[in-house]
Amino acid sequence: MYNSIGMAEFEQIIKQKQVSVLDVREAEEFQNGHLPQAVNYPLSELGINEQTLPKQEKHYVLCQAGARSERACQLLSSQGYQVINVMGGMSAWRGAIE
Repeated sequence: MYNSIGMAEFEQIIKQKQVSVLDVREAEEFQNGHLPQAVNYPLSELGINEQTLPKQEKHYVLCQAGARSERACQLLSSQGYQVINVMGGMSAWRGAIE
């Protein structure tokens, strides 16, 4: 089970504390611009890469608009990860990008 939050709530959270941010867009999309603190875990590779994620930590998951992050949250939460879907994704983000 996982929760979803909107971009406004996510923006408030990351202003208050350092959190784990997973960007599940493909590598090329990620390279074209991402949140400074985000780590790229492409949805297409999640079955291979998620073992490096600590299960005791909350992970905020985003993509371009929200569909892939929702699928990633379903997969990761079924494996015991604490994940939160950030609805709207990069399309809703108004802050700085790298």
